[in-house]
Amino acid sequence: MNDLGTFGIYTFDFEHQPAAVMRESVRELEEQGWRAVWFPEVGGREAFTQAAVLLAATERLRVLNGIAQIWSHPAASAHGAAALLADAYPGRHVLGLGFGGTPHPGVKPLAALREYLDELDARESAAPIRRILAAYGPKMLELARDRAAGAQTYHVNVEHTAQAREILGPDAFLAVEHAVLFATDPATARAVAREHLHTYLTTPYNIAKFRRLGYTEDDLAGGGSDRIVDDLVFWGDTATIVDKLRRHVAAGADHVAVQVIGVAPGSTARPYWRELGEALLP
Repeated sequence: MNDLGTFGIYTFDFEHQPAAVMRESVRELEEQGWRAVWFPEVGGREAFTQAAVLLAATERLRVLNGIAQIWSHPAASAHGAAALLADAYPGRHVLGLGFGGTPHPGVKPLAALREYLDELDARESAAPIRRILAAYGPKMLELARDRAAGAQTYHVNVEHTAQAREILGPDAFLAVEHAVLFATDPATARAVAREHLHTYLTTPYNIAKFRRLGYTEDDLAGGGSDRIVDDLVFWGDTATIVDKLRRHVAAGADHVAVQVIGVAPGSTARPYWRELGEALLP
């Protein structure tokens, strides 16, 4: 997985853009020298279709599902789609899988994902399918280490990256998403960051994750303390943001997927991607 580079781009932008704008954006990323782009599946555009469009629009860029939701894709369908992308675009697609989509009451995420992987592994593919798992807790990280190339984390602090590396060991791949905001006024930056974090700070699964990361009830209340906001959204000028992103690498991340926030839906973060590229890319 070292072909992804140390830094990549993570974006929700493609969820809202017309196909022509999406193609233009991803081609510009490739021209700037970025080697990897990540995108989520949030109930709108289907994960594999979107990956195919991005791959077809570029020549070298690696495209990563971050993540494809297992409840939205039966294992047979996911395998077929991933196998086709692996064949059509050798080495350029990475299948990120996680517990998402329509919930199944009473089913535990770890057991569900393990069973899903069993179904995938029972099928053959002419071309190798690269996959990683969304993982936070120790048991899910162990599953990512043992049953995939590694793990992707989302909205975690640098301390978690060090913990994840210890669990994964030296060889498994660790990608860390982190949000950044180009704003230097603390009040303005934290207001935008709190708006971005609202969903994550008010849903039980994410609250449990943040508690495991060591945050207190005071940190989680009132839109989030300055401490948790500053840990989960790196804001400031370019130099400040870049310095903080590099801390994940120092803590054990192989790859950091940078998500620019503070950009209105339907618009583009492309100027910020360019600025980040000038500072982060070789």
